[in-house]
Amino acid sequence: MDKLRIGIIGVGGIAVSRHLPSFLALGNDVDVTAVCDVNAERAKTVARDYQIPYHTDDYHKIFDKVDAVTICTPNKFHAEIAIAALEAGKHVLCEKPMAMTTAECKAMIEASEKADKVLMIAYHYRHTKEAVAAKRFINAGEIGRPLVSRAQAIRRRKVPGWGVFTNKDLQGGGSLIDFGCHFLDLALHLMDFPEIAEVSGATYNELSRQDDVVNQWGKFDPTTFEVDDHATAYIKFKDGATLLFETSWAANLADDQETVTVSGTKGGLDVYPLKLYQAKYGMLLDQEAYWISDDENPGLPQAYNFLESCRGNQQPLVKPEEAMIVSKVIEAIYESSETGKSIRF
Repeated sequence: MDKLRIGIIGVGGIAVSRHLPSFLALGNDVDVTAVCDVNAERAKTVARDYQIPYHTDDYHKIFDKVDAVTICTPNKFHAEIAIAALEAGKHVLCEKPMAMTTAECKAMIEASEKADKVLMIAYHYRHTKEAVAAKRFINAGEIGRPLVSRAQAIRRRKVPGWGVFTNKDLQGGGSLIDFGCHFLDLALHLMDFPEIAEVSGATYNELSRQDDVVNQWGKFDPTTFEVDDHATAYIKFKDGATLLFETSWAANLADDQETVTVSGTKGGLDVYPLKLYQAKYGMLLDQEAYWISDDENPGLPQAYNFLESCRGNQQPLVKPEEAMIVSKVIEAIYESSETGKSIRF
């Protein structure tokens, strides 16, 4: 195909802040031909603002106008829409997390294989220039075999006070499934997805249920807050490696934290900002990237990777089988927290 026709399903914040601008920035390689939202007026407004020829509130109606779709709906509808699109012969880029459950993830993969169409998940932190460079370090053997990884995705009193982020029925969870999933995915990606042995986790929502809650990102009703605003986990792998993980929307700490570190047998690294640590030649060496020749906006390489994957020129950086593992770990963290027991794989 010369020009890929894209349809956007769900035109809320992530669609208009990342996906639409990124696809439009690709110029003549892609054409956004349709948008859909259950809010018909919202779909109409976005279509007008971005000069998109077709809009609707029924996602089935865009399938004959596109070659591929990007799904930006609440998590509850990811699997349903992705499977319908794949069965209609369309490639799919689905926002994270892949789905609400591992079973839904499996059904999506089966639909993709049956249709022989691309299914890619939008874990866009993998496309950040620092993460891409960190993976190059690891693949080149600079840190040896990864032993211990640490991932933190922590915000200070920043529960999203808009949309449906705190709706458990529509989202499946809170900070873990919305924010922490990115850094969980990135850590597993850098470790090359070693086989998991055991997951022990805990989730909390006490801070966001207080009467005098203080929040930087809008207002929400603490009396109806039913999702996690903080989660921790300890993950063991069958090769002996481990992952220490923490995420929060509402932590009491000095500053927000977005970090992934990997310590290996020959060295270690931080991803944000990118630094490499080694011990050799009788010295302790620290190296920091002065400049990295990749896009500042990870939405651009993500959109391009999806486009080229649909054309058969590349493979998706985020494979659905890997995204399903992330969802499986998230399920295990929630289950471990509920049962008070470690979950063995």
